[in-house]
Amino acid sequence: MDKPIAFSIEGGHKLSGEIIPQGAKNEALQVICATLLTDEEVIINNIPEILDVLKLIDLLKGLNVKVDKLSKGSYRFKADNINLDYLTSPDFNKMGGSLRGSLMIVGPLLSRFGWARLPTPGGDKIGRRRLDTHFIGLSKLGAEFIYDSSYVYEVKAKVLKGADILLEEPSVTGTANIVMAAVMAEGKTTIYNAACEPYIQQLCAMLSSMGAVITGAGTNYISIEGVKKLGGTTHQILPDIIEIGSFIGLAALTGSEILIKNCHPHLLGLIPTTFNKIGINIDILKNDLLIKAQSHYEITKSIDKSILTIYDGPWPMFSPDLISIIIVAAIQAKGTVLVHQKMFESRLFFVDKLIDMGAQIILCDPHRATVIGLDHQSSLRPISMSSPDIRAGVALLIAALSAEGRSTIYNIDQINRGYEEIDTRLNLLGAKIERVY
Repeated sequence: MDKPIAFSIEGGHKLSGEIIPQGAKNEALQVICATLLTDEEVIINNIPEILDVLKLIDLLKGLNVKVDKLSKGSYRFKADNINLDYLTSPDFNKMGGSLRGSLMIVGPLLSRFGWARLPTPGGDKIGRRRLDTHFIGLSKLGAEFIYDSSYVYEVKAKVLKGADILLEEPSVTGTANIVMAAVMAEGKTTIYNAACEPYIQQLCAMLSSMGAVITGAGTNYISIEGVKKLGGTTHQILPDIIEIGSFIGLAALTGSEILIKNCHPHLLGLIPTTFNKIGINIDILKNDLLIKAQSHYEITKSIDKSILTIYDGPWPMFSPDLISIIIVAAIQAKGTVLVHQKMFESRLFFVDKLIDMGAQIILCDPHRATVIGLDHQSSLRPISMSSPDIRAGVALLIAALSAEGRSTIYNIDQINRGYEEIDTRLNLLGAKIERVY
């Protein structure tokens, strides 16, 4: 079958029903790489079958990892005969260079085999995404770091030894890479200013079930006692908190009632609170979130009556991956909000497409946008547009679903990288999304 090139969306329809979030993309990329730490079988359940994750699984197959699909979202991995020569192949250079998640094979391979190599990893073009945290941390464990003029990163070490590591930034992937390298290093490793995200907590829980000795996961101070060998395990991936936030924004902008199932609300940090600030009511029903249809929602002001500012930060603060969603959700609110994207300087450039649709947004600079809510006094108009990255792509999809008429979104592979069968799942709620071939 030909590959779809676009989504054609007939907007203006209210949605209703229940939806279950996919498994967490960011957790999946980490725990799949962690299977390289052992020669025993590891089973991982609730894997989202999205483009980035499937590419990473193919990369592991290239390393000669045995991968069996047991059922939808359930895979068995056995890395008992790794082919390290694959790391110098043109095929690896192409695949590793197209995928940001390839970066997280470095820590496990270094830990188990004493060597890893990687071309500059790909991913969203949302601004500078430094790799310093990863390689500085690995160097402190005793690895020699080499970076050549062909943009290839290499680390090698005869023996890794525990160290006290103070991270310059609480990088999630950096923390994950260092943890995976340290679990079989000699002695004790401490990581201060570590990422606290649920995905790091999940990775540490999985590694502990494999025999690692880790304390402090979920805090910014993680301690690891190195062990000689890790074994197999079975692991369950959490629901994707970014997809949960996306569904909240979708319900708000389209005036729909949606029940989001299996959300683990205690792991959402400030996500519900932040959506509350722009007037979106969220009912927490044990493990589910109910977003009721609202024909009107109003942005709150700060205590001193100044304009509300929303900004991103490390968990449990509001996720940078949801900045594009909160901007879209605010389009039909009453009031004004300043959205400050602190981490990436190219993430807000998609707002020109929202402006073309009729949104009142002022892009103040690469990091800040002011949204002046329409308060449903006018509807967004349909346009043709292209998805620049995963999260902006879904934000544009949400905007198109609220617009009166037919919109087209091209470059939908960007959306498919992070959202599993998003058109099929939303159509079950009453959306009208067609794939264009």
